[in-house]
Order: sequence, then structure tokens, then C-alpha cells
Amino acid sequence: MNVSRSFLFVPGNHARRVEKALSLDVDAVILDLEDAVANSEKVATRALVLQALQRPHGPRGYVRVNALDTEFAFGDLQAVVHAGVDGIVLPKLETVEQLHTADWLITQLESACGLTRGGIDLMPIIETGAGFANVEALTTAAAARMRTRVSRFAFGAGDFTLDMNLTWTTDELELLPYRSRLVLASRAAGIEPPIDTVWVRLDDPEGLARSAQRGQGLGFQGKLCIHPTQCPITNQTFAPAQPDVDRARAVIAAFEQAEARGVASIQLDGEFIDYPIVFRARRVLDLAGRIAARDRARTQH
Repeated sequence: MNVSRSFLFVPGNHARRVEKALSLDVDAVILDLEDAVANSEKVATRALVLQALQRPHGPRGYVRVNALDTEFAFGDLQAVVHAGVDGIVLPKLETVEQLHTADWLITQLESACGLTRGGIDLMPIIETGAGFANVEALTTAAAARMRTRVSRFAFGAGDFTLDMNLTWTTDELELLPYRSRLVLASRAAGIEPPIDTVWVRLDDPEGLARSAQRGQGLGFQGKLCIHPTQCPITNQTFAPAQPDVDRARAVIAAFEQAEARGVASIQLDGEFIDYPIVFRARRVLDLAGRIAARDRARTQH
């Protein structure tokens, strides 16, 4: 499983910003054909994003296409499903039928280009009331029929709060039930934890940190970003801190010694340790190991 802490949106028609983004210490870059690109420029931007992703770059490269119910969606997919593109971000997903349609289209285009079937990741965004009404069916469909294509979903609070006429506050309490529902549905379906919504206040890094901490605490594995300055905070929040890594190693070492003696519950520095605590410690070390491997690969790139 890749490291998926930070996904940075970049307008696909801003060549200099695209070039910079693809050199940053971010887990994935999403070149946008949707909201960040004017209708008059959408068609011309398709070739630009493909050219950018076919050049050498560090982060994984995704393209956000336009929603399936728009006139641009098919042309977007036809233009960008090619070698060099790691994934497609599909906005405003609402029905299982839309998910199957997107998967089918990408599969046919992969075949036409001589690409491996399922090689291009598909990350849908749930960002409407209708999408959340069907979220369990959507995650179940992803797990049952498209596990090789859909690894995770994302949450888009901007369009969602607009659709639902919610006020998006700085403490984000109004988002809590929807965030939790997406995490639960993903876990129940057996797919990866989802990616949390953006933080739109660029002049409030402390607010971003709190929002990322809330998302991490609720079970998200990463966060969508809209500016390069948001990526270091996001990466740090969704990575285990060194004291947590050290503690996880100590927990596993102590428990393995106890288990060898036939004991399955111990105390370590006053904390009760049993199998769930050990499994969490192993999860911490697994994530830390994947981040370290990703950093080594980036250094060698």
C-alpha cells in the first residue's frame, strides 16, 4: 500500500505551478480539470496535464476529471487515461451505476492504450447528499467488484456543505457525522481508510493542523491540500511521531517476550498491553516503515 497522507490539488492549466507541485515532498499531486479550470479552457488543458505527468516527477500523479454528468467527463477520460497517469479522481460520485461506468470506461481505455487492466487508480470523492445517502453501497461495490481499481474514497466538504446548506465552521463539528460515516463504510467494506477534505483557510495553518488532527483521529489516512504550504503540516500529522514509533517497538518487544512464556496480557510502564494494543503498535511501525521507504525512494529519484 502506498503512503497517502497528502494529495495536493493544482490547476492543470498553470504550467509553472504544475511543475513545482510535481517536485514537492507530497505523496500525490492531483492536476485539476474540474473546478480550478474555466469551462473555456478545459478541453485545451487535457493535453497539458498528460504531458506534465509523462515527464519524470516525484509524487504520484492523478488527474481530477469533471463529473460524469457533465459534457466534459468522457473527453477528459479519453484524453488522460494513458501511460504516466497513476490515477483518476472522480468528483461528485453519487451512485453505484456511476462507479461501474467510470470503471468500465477506464478499463476500455486502458485496453486501447495497451495498459495493464486496473493499473490506473480511481479515487472517487463523496461530496453531495446523494453520495452520502449511498455511501455504504458505493464502498461495498468498490470492494466487491473493483478492488484493484478503487482503493479509497475521499471526502469533499466544500461542495457537500453547499449541497446540504450547512455552515462550514472552523471547528467542523457539522462534518463529524459524515466524516465518521465514510470512515466506517470504508472499514466495513475492507478498503483503505479515506482521504479527508481540504482546509480552505490558507492564512490559518493552526486551523489546518487542528483539522488534520481531527481527521487523523477519526480514522482518515490523509488529507486533500490546496496549497503547497499545507503539505508539510499534513504529512507530519498523518505520520507517526518518533516517540510513538519508539513506544510501538517497546510494546512489541515486551509482548513477544511475554507471549513466548505463554502470557497474552502484560503491563508496561503502567499501561495494560494485550493483543489489540500490539496490533495497533504493529500498524504504527508498518506506516513508519512505508514512509521511510517512500523517503528513501524520493531521495534516490
